Amino acid sequence: MDKRTQSFEYEWFESEGELSARDRELLCAARDALAKAYAPYSHFQVGAAARLEDGRIISGANQENAAYPMCLCAERVVLAAVESEAPGAVISALAICVYNPNQRIRKPAAPCGACRQVIHEKEQRQRAPMRILLQGEEGPVIALKGGRDLLPFAFGGEFL
Repeated sequence: MDKRTQSFEYEWFESEGELSARDRELLCAARDALAKAYAPYSHFQVGAAARLEDGRIISGANQENAAYPMCLCAERVVLAAVESEAPGAVISALAICVYNPNQRIRKPAAPCGACRQVIHEKEQRQRAPMRILLQGEEGPVIALKGGRDLLPFAFGGEFL
């Protein structure tokens, strides 16, 4: 038997005030994207913003559907928007914020499994990780070096 260890590091910031100006700007864009969310069923709004290597910021929000499997998460919306608006662009950072009018969310929320997979594949295509910032409606921020920290045993095209 061969035992192995998988670990990762992340940064914890008590508030966005501790972040760099660039990271604060990206989180603000993700928070602004919450207004674009369509979440009439769950009321769980997610905003995401991607900073491209050239400095541009593209944002998106979740889009629900009464048939839940048809819903689009904010992370996948913004990644598709990047490919539509700037094909082949490299994303250097991705910020994700959440809001629920029924309860105050004071801790970071991580992407679902499907979004983790899509983030992983985007990083593979661009051959570079993207810094990932996670925040609830307010409060602490988690910063990850890349999608590999969200999905350590990722499935990729190399298996096909």
